[in-house]
Amino acid sequence: MNGLSKESVTFLTIDESGEGQRIDNFLFKHLKGVPKSHVYRILRGEVRVNKKRINQTYRLKLGDLLRIPPIRVAEKHEIEETHIPAVEFPVIYEDDALVVVNKPSGVAVHGGSGVSFGVIEQMRRARPQAKFLELVHRLDRETSGVLLLAKKRSALTAMHEIMREGNSDKRYLTLVLGQWKNAKQHVKLPLHKFDTPQGEKRVMVREDGQASHTIFALQRSWPEFTLLEAQLKTGRTHQIRVHLAHLGFPIAGDDKYGDFARNKALAKQGLKRMFLHAYSIAFAHPLTGEAMRLVAPLPKELESFIARLDAAAKP
Repeated sequence: MNGLSKESVTFLTIDESGEGQRIDNFLFKHLKGVPKSHVYRILRGEVRVNKKRINQTYRLKLGDLLRIPPIRVAEKHEIEETHIPAVEFPVIYEDDALVVVNKPSGVAVHGGSGVSFGVIEQMRRARPQAKFLELVHRLDRETSGVLLLAKKRSALTAMHEIMREGNSDKRYLTLVLGQWKNAKQHVKLPLHKFDTPQGEKRVMVREDGQASHTIFALQRSWPEFTLLEAQLKTGRTHQIRVHLAHLGFPIAGDDKYGDFARNKALAKQGLKRMFLHAYSIAFAHPLTGEAMRLVAPLPKELESFIARLDAAAKP
């Protein structure tokens, strides 16, 4: 594909590397150094695909002719002002189509929203030979555990289809405040996204929100805490966190929806992060159809906190 010009209209013919991508994501990648707000502005008015206006959710097709208006692209030295370290995160599974890593807590999956870089940028820097590497799904910055990346576009589009159709099984382990009673409980509460006055993304239960479904299964309990397995039937932003907080069982250490006073006390007791871990995912391999189940064991800091609860509960 042609390079981008700063002073004139650019026309790109979409090849296999761009096929299937959302137009906004394609432009973010190809207009490095241009603020996202500006990309969305030109999308609303001046970008054309096959001489027609499209919206930001349009998925590019092989052979599409993309028109990009004149735009200032940051110089190379401006883009690289932020040094991205090359990091290989712990690999749970890898083949020609997928690489599955165990993401630590505190690391964003991608740059943006005040974060210069995340897992995907660091993995790309660590693998300069990789022709293609994209996130299959996301995890909150504070959440640890199983994270899928695609090494081929065919694998990425197939995994998105698998997840969209509900043919994957994602399970999390979470420690909540309070004593959960039911062995198994289906929670169906609609979720609405909004921005705080400070510009932060938040989610709340609201009647006109998106349909959301989580299945919680009781694992273990202590006088003031319960360990739950959460199975996602939908994949909304902050779904597990907001469902639990709304029910009166906030996640231990949750700095957005949790009990802030209790979080401070928990930090002194050794829990310095949110206790939410994506511990398993099951699906049919996107290219071979083989049944896959990938597991990331609880991190040591979460195991240690459970051991403290066990010790405190002994007579």
